[in-house]
Amino acid sequence: MSSDATRWAILGPGMIARDFMVGLESGTHGVLHAVGSSDRARAAAFAAEYGAPHAGTYEEVLDRADVDAVYVATVHTTHTDVATRALRAGKAVLCEKPMAVTAGGTESVLAVAAEEARPFVEAYKYRFTPMFRALRDVIGGGEIGQVTGFTGSFGFPAPSRTGRLFDPAVAGGAIWDVGCYPVSFAVGVAAAGGAPLGTARVSDVSAQLTLGVDATADATLTLGDYTARVRTAIVAERSTAVEITGTDGSILLPDGWGGRATSTTHAEIRTGTGVRTLEVPSVNPMGAEAEAVSLALAAGRLEAPEMPWRESRVITALLEDWHEQARAAGTEL
Repeated sequence: MSSDATRWAILGPGMIARDFMVGLESGTHGVLHAVGSSDRARAAAFAAEYGAPHAGTYEEVLDRADVDAVYVATVHTTHTDVATRALRAGKAVLCEKPMAVTAGGTESVLAVAAEEARPFVEAYKYRFTPMFRALRDVIGGGEIGQVTGFTGSFGFPAPSRTGRLFDPAVAGGAIWDVGCYPVSFAVGVAAAGGAPLGTARVSDVSAQLTLGVDATADATLTLGDYTARVRTAIVAERSTAVEITGTDGSILLPDGWGGRATSTTHAEIRTGTGVRTLEVPSVNPMGAEAEAVSLALAAGRLEAPEMPWRESRVITALLEDWHEQARAAGTEL
């Protein structure tokens, strides 16, 4: 590890923070320096386990001048507040998805990042992988013609109907937790294909509700002539395949999301000349997120090219609209 490595703090030492640590340790640009939690004992235990020299409350960690960047791994509804406090404290921020549960919250955080001139990156992990970069190149290069369609889903059966996933007070439900993945992928594809992001809208929403949250939800997203069909669930398995269609061909990813430690390596590109396999290396995507923040910090950039702010804005707006329509249209499970 170089002497100028990014000194990271984790705020919210839960399960996903452990996955982040696996990624951070796989990289070359960052090291865990501090852990913050609303529970000091919890922060201290996590810090001891991973060798961080400092632990404390959120405020105590953010007050440290020797912390360069913060990974926000708290519950959805606190992301906006915690990220804002970190930016105000002069830290670069990698914020778990979704960065906010309202479009207004997203605008607020990005305004603070711009004012404080600190990098802010939303952590859609697959965006930082060789596969997504390759897809952008294929789409932008016109190999499948003008992009016209997308289908993607993310769903799993939760082991029990308890905890944050089924708690509306902390933005529980399928849309905010995993439905955000196909939406963010669809927006990235739209951007790569030159679709007008400002025209994005949500329609054809169906949903099933339980315990005050969306247990399943489907929707159509429209951006100009580009249409995306997205599906999600926290009570049932959904296919992990992603298909992108164009006027001259299509791209199929058997596994659109990969895992928290390994990224997707294969896709099929189908055109009038036949089928070719797109093969790329696997990386730890959570480590790649951290590396992107370190590189932005070193270069004096506020954004990471893998997850630009304009796309974060569109993603949150679509998710908020989908969530509101799902609550209005949903039937009880």
